[in-house]
Amino acid sequence: MIRTLSSRRSFSPHGREAGLTLIELIVTVAILGLLASAAVPLARWNIKRVKERELRSDLWEMRRAIDAYKDAADKGGIQTKVDSDNYPPDLDTLVKGVEVKGKKVRFLRRVPVDPMTGKTEWGLRSEQDDPTGDSFGGQNVYDVYSKSQGTALNGTKYADW
Repeated sequence: MIRTLSSRRSFSPHGREAGLTLIELIVTVAILGLLASAAVPLARWNIKRVKERELRSDLWEMRRAIDAYKDAADKGGIQTKVDSDNYPPDLDTLVKGVEVKGKKVRFLRRVPVDPMTGKTEWGLRSEQDDPTGDSFGGQNVYDVYSKSQGTALNGTKYADW
């Protein structure tokens, strides 16, 4: 007997055609959709956690640079303004560097990008400012914080870090 392509069919051992029914296909797609919808929030949570880790690292890096500048100024290696309390006047000074005993010393390679805002603009506090306020007096840079108004995974505000 000669078979044509159109007459070839796959049969199961029970005599029925093999393949997926429409109901089986709908159930499979529904299960895949449910799994995908559960994975999206986990991916968002993980991205937020990575950004928070980067924010903490950037804040510590800048704070260490501020402390190193102050230490060098306290030891007399850097000339500072009288009302600055030996803190840097701005973040750019930490990047551009200062002369210490005839040698240019840089405390930061660059001002990091705030991972929460996507900008290199950071909130600054001078030693004379209110520690919980967001106004910068401009005398010196005593501390830095994120300008993001977002809330962290642990419930705290990024600006409070």
